[in-house]
Amino acid sequence: MEDYSLPTIPEERFDWLQLEITSHCNAACVYCPRTVYRQHWDNRHLDPDVIERLFPVFPRTELIYLQGWGEPLMYPDFFELARRIRATGSQVGFTTNGMLLNREKMESILDLGIYVVAFSLAGLEHNDQIRQGTRLEEVLRHLHALATLREQRGSKLPRLHIAYMLLRSGLEELPQVPPLLSRHGADEMVISTLDFVPTPELSGEALIPRDKKELGRIKKILQQTIKAGRRSGLAVHYHLPYPWKHNLYCTENVLRAAFIGVKGTVSPCTFTNLPVTTNPTFARQGEKVTYEPLILGDLRQSSWEEIWSSPLYQSFRASFRQKELFPPCRECPKLWGETV
Repeated sequence: MEDYSLPTIPEERFDWLQLEITSHCNAACVYCPRTVYRQHWDNRHLDPDVIERLFPVFPRTELIYLQGWGEPLMYPDFFELARRIRATGSQVGFTTNGMLLNREKMESILDLGIYVVAFSLAGLEHNDQIRQGTRLEEVLRHLHALATLREQRGSKLPRLHIAYMLLRSGLEELPQVPPLLSRHGADEMVISTLDFVPTPELSGEALIPRDKKELGRIKKILQQTIKAGRRSGLAVHYHLPYPWKHNLYCTENVLRAAFIGVKGTVSPCTFTNLPVTTNPTFARQGEKVTYEPLILGDLRQSSWEEIWSSPLYQSFRASFRQKELFPPCRECPKLWGETV
């Protein structure tokens, strides 16, 4: 007898899911929404029940990134969670300010085969003033210790990245950074700019070129930095937004990835899901604008599959093909400029 049943549709796979497992942090970076909106910040850990609802999708996801607007190592069961995710076959990564690392945690990172650990920095001379509660010297010491332990074990993992926040005031010193990071064991430097400006006082630090002449000067420094990285054996990448070049590809990879906020709500990225108790204002191209989140589902009420296949989420993904983006995306610097 012939089989007339419909063929099985393969379940969708994802490049990554980003889980904000905590919104607590032991630092107070001056450019971070958590610092600026501290009176309205919702400090909590992600509900374990929400995480459990995500486990069926982990085997179909290449990377689970355990980080949002908080310091992931403040999550009480961080390494047990990482172990369980690794058991599903997915890779695990996270970004840290580096201050809570010790030998025991480094051993656990190696034992679990965590794929990538990214250390946050924002300059050399003024890093400690910008990233208050952290110390550049100590972060570099922990980076070097983890790199040394990796070498002693003969392991290729974790990949050691630097999540480098490039502010306008730190542009000139940028080419000095790669040799320093390479000496301490870093593999890659990923440069980002202040795309979300939580207060007008920080508008001057957003490195968005004012004209093509300034664009040329900034790109020259970035190219010098890439060359310095090559000489040092450090890969350097950057995204530079400039508003006269618009793309329909988002650097947050919103069509094949998603962000799960600390409340269990699902959004395209961290910028559309701040854990705040009220809608604050932020600065966009010199204007004060009210922040509006973009919540596409809630894992406390629905399964992942129900959320991803919902009409709302399908409409969001279709908006990129139709060139009619949802409001939070229309003026986002993540869609401007170029990525190298």
